[in-house]
Amino acid sequence: MKTTTKLFSIVLGGLIFLGVQPVAQGAEEVRIGTLYPITGSVALAGGRALAAVKTVVDIVNNSYDLDIPLARTKGLPNLGGAKIRLIVADHQGKPEIGRAEAERLIDNEKVVALFGAYHSSVSAAASNVAERRGIPYLTGESSSPKLHTRGFKWFFRTGPHDGHYTKTMFDFIRDYQKKTGIQIKTASIMHEDTQFGVDSARVQEKLCRENGIQVVAKIAYRAKTPSLTSEVQRLKAADADVFFPTSYEPDAILTVKTMKELGYTPKLWIAQNAGYNQPGFAKAVGKDAEGIISRSPFSMDMAEKIPLVGKLNSIYKKHSGVDIFDPPIRTFVGALVLIDAINRAGSTDPGKIRDALRSTRFPAKAIPMPWNDIEFGSDGQNNGISTALIQMQNGTYYSVYPFEVAAKQVIYPKPSL
Repeated sequence: MKTTTKLFSIVLGGLIFLGVQPVAQGAEEVRIGTLYPITGSVALAGGRALAAVKTVVDIVNNSYDLDIPLARTKGLPNLGGAKIRLIVADHQGKPEIGRAEAERLIDNEKVVALFGAYHSSVSAAASNVAERRGIPYLTGESSSPKLHTRGFKWFFRTGPHDGHYTKTMFDFIRDYQKKTGIQIKTASIMHEDTQFGVDSARVQEKLCRENGIQVVAKIAYRAKTPSLTSEVQRLKAADADVFFPTSYEPDAILTVKTMKELGYTPKLWIAQNAGYNQPGFAKAVGKDAEGIISRSPFSMDMAEKIPLVGKLNSIYKKHSGVDIFDPPIRTFVGALVLIDAINRAGSTDPGKIRDALRSTRFPAKAIPMPWNDIEFGSDGQNNGISTALIQMQNGTYYSVYPFEVAAKQVIYPKPSL
């Protein structure tokens, strides 16, 4: 017995000397690094995304009567009941800070995976670090189409990208024209000058060409600008049939207020989510949000058809103080898929976690949105998603497209500002 023990000690010591760390199968905690804008101009959005991650951790670490993986067990059963510990980093919406924080989380905090980061530009920077370090990076909400086309082996995205969303916008325009006879022949595009904005506008311009819609104004502006007066004056002069904006919350609010000041209301306003879906946006502009359409894979009216939504919402509300909405619903799904993969890996080894992510087949019945099973392609993009359009009506966003599952009819034209 003493000889066996001594031999084991020699082998173990040799492994550590060589830099090979044994993987704890019964670890007390599993550390996951999260990157969100906790301070800065979109801190509210970052806080509500983080609340969605905390909701998942609450469900996994405790026990809830929910029909989703890991809800009814306390901790990760394949890791001896290990609990999830979040290590939170604040990137402030700045890619350079996101990059530095990703390095700190991996090198100093020894996280086994990274999750985040709301901003596509930050996800691009942080996932570059993860790729070099050999650590899985998963985003639930960053939507730039470029993120999954870089040939990365450690990057995963559960949610749709802006190519998916924008196609739904143009499917709606096609179907709405057929349904109503209304002609939509011209478009104006306005976007912030970030990766999110630039990539979104590029896809919109491409689909305009493919659908015979003339782009009469394409305007880029500096994100978090103090004024949009000249940009809105150009939009007003162009007076397109449809307006496509891509902005985070502060700029979305400024767009509405500036349009009101200048006496311009687009007839059809289809936003690229982000700022337009935040509760703070509706609160800031009030009734002027009426009639604005935004892309989204989720609205609360889905709770009538998906019972999981109501149960999940009560837990999310405990962590956030508000009802769940999109993007946090996508954040929730992404975090759950990542933690489920860690449990299926039965290990904290990053390579084994990546292998588990690659073999993911997350059941549609466990997703609080009308998606198919989650499965990742070789590029890390989930192919089982579907998207929809929602419209602000009487202070609430309702699903309006696809028409067969819509809760409300489309309001057109948008009521005057």
